[in-house]
Amino acid sequence: MLGANITLNWPSTIEFGEGKLERLIEHLKDNKRVFFLVDQHIVGKIDPITSKLKSMGISTQVSTEIVPEPPLEALEQLLEPVRSFAPDAIVGVGGGSTLDLAKLVAVLFDGSQNVMDIIGVGLVKDRKVKLITVSTTSGTGSEVTPIAVLTDVQQKLKKGVVSQFLIPDVAIVDPLLTLSVPKSITAATGMDAIVHCIEAYTNRFAHHIIDNIALEGIRLLSKNLESAVKTGDDKQARSACALGSMYGGMCLGPVNTAAVHAMAYPLGGEFKISHGVSNSVLLPFVMIYNLPSCTAKYANIAKAIGVERKAGETDETVAMNGILRLREIALNCEIPSNIKMLDVPEDAIDSMAHSALKVTRLMANNPREIDFDSAKEIYTKAYKGIL
Repeated sequence: MLGANITLNWPSTIEFGEGKLERLIEHLKDNKRVFFLVDQHIVGKIDPITSKLKSMGISTQVSTEIVPEPPLEALEQLLEPVRSFAPDAIVGVGGGSTLDLAKLVAVLFDGSQNVMDIIGVGLVKDRKVKLITVSTTSGTGSEVTPIAVLTDVQQKLKKGVVSQFLIPDVAIVDPLLTLSVPKSITAATGMDAIVHCIEAYTNRFAHHIIDNIALEGIRLLSKNLESAVKTGDDKQARSACALGSMYGGMCLGPVNTAAVHAMAYPLGGEFKISHGVSNSVLLPFVMIYNLPSCTAKYANIAKAIGVERKAGETDETVAMNGILRLREIALNCEIPSNIKMLDVPEDAIDSMAHSALKVTRLMANNPREIDFDSAKEIYTKAYKGIL
């Protein structure tokens, strides 16, 4: 059996390739008022676009008010200037935080709902403006997903909004925009993308269609991420990572992630550890815990990342070698190997385990059930860094 029923909701138009940023003009030519939410470091790339739009009689407004791992309050602060401008199109240009904020602004600025109304799955009522996402990092895949994530500072936890109305009308992935991304961000976002693909492929609700996309994403990212990190202007590696990241994003709507992401949320929500780093550090420990439940699939992942099966080796051995190789990739990208290195106190493990279990939207997808004791065990091993 190839999988259960599945619904595939992706942007109606996906533009991928070098120089595709210029396509923004074509996609916005029929709009009258366009609000841009742009990462500060990339705003110079957008200036020629906004100048051209203005020459066409289109009003534009650009905001660079982006807060990484955005708290709920950051979204609220953005909404007022957007309401005053009253756009008929919203364009997000940046990494995952920027794209998530742009998606949420697009459904909330008209005031018909507030953010607390829509946290969860399927609670957004509508979107009345065009939404375009332009990714500048190879990591979150947010440009093609129906998902946006915010940080609830009071509860010290990340919370997700999932809705078909968050799916952009147009997604643009131009690998040239990633050339200026710093090494540390390239590494963290790249490992995040690998986790997207791994968790979608081994998900309790995995599907054959998504399996093929996920495995190709794993292959592209694992074989090119180190080059993209070490040689930032390697266009071939950057393009491969951008495509692999987009594939990871395409997996998230139909299948989504699982325990690695759920357990990463407390690290980001409470200790402000970047999402990609949190996922990367936890990945091998969650995989080892899950190994008995998806040995054959983990062996397939090992093959995708270039691990060769030696004569007489079992799936379990091959899978474990794959896990070790994934950790090696992260270390070669200078990502810490344990939670202790992230300055997270050991006495926070219990509270993190409790918090992670609240992320039922993702925990329910994990191939092996996780309770408080097993969550605590995973965090403890991740803290010590011993596989």
